[in-house]
Amino acid sequence: MATLEIRDLHVDVASSDSDAESIHILKGVDLTISSGETHAIMGPNGSGKSTLSYAIAGHPKYEVTQGSITLDGEDVLAMTVDERARAGLFLAMQYPVEVPGVSMSNFLRTAATAVRGEAPKLRHWVKEVKESLSELEIDPSFIERSVNEGFSGGEKKRHEILQLGMLKPKIAILDETDSGLDVDALRVVSAGVNSYRERENGGVLLITHYTRILRYIKPDFVHVFVAGKVVESGGPELADALEENGYEKFTSAPAQA
Repeated sequence: MATLEIRDLHVDVASSDSDAESIHILKGVDLTISSGETHAIMGPNGSGKSTLSYAIAGHPKYEVTQGSITLDGEDVLAMTVDERARAGLFLAMQYPVEVPGVSMSNFLRTAATAVRGEAPKLRHWVKEVKESLSELEIDPSFIERSVNEGFSGGEKKRHEILQLGMLKPKIAILDETDSGLDVDALRVVSAGVNSYRERENGGVLLITHYTRILRYIKPDFVHVFVAGKVVESGGPELADALEENGYEKFTSAPAQA
């Protein structure tokens, strides 16, 4: 049973103007995600949802100025980025980066070796990769191409979920995984996330603007994120209310006071 705890988290982001002060984005986030749970974070553009994901993962641009993040009681903020991954945290980025010259096969096996502590036995590894490629409807030829190089948006997202399934983290943070996906890709990617949660009893933090992905990935908890913090939490019915009424109720001045 793994637990990611976020308490009173405040995060600043460096301004693009080197002479300007950092921008205060997160303003006291409290959140607890445990094994087997799916938490959906929804909110308007600019509310700080992606900042939360990058702060958890350890992006150097994001400075934690107050609060704590722990995984099973261990101080995540004291860990380097690779230590966080080995501890069991995974981030599927909104805009996956290209890594020219590094094949998907080498990348996956190297990452799995680092996370698992030993190199997977080749015969079992090949079978594992083939099964995962088939489940995500990925052309096997992609495994020998450079990481994300020349991939479409949907192909990049499928490969992010391929990594999720192969690395088997304790907690997966999915930052707008549904962004840019057509209906078929959304179905396949969602099935991959659901398979991960069922097989690994993994915890999922799903960041999204829209409820369409929640038709495929059923959340246990929904959190409304506005102005750098969680302003309301509830069950799946909260997402339905947001779909119908939008965020106006939460973005008004009294709601943020």
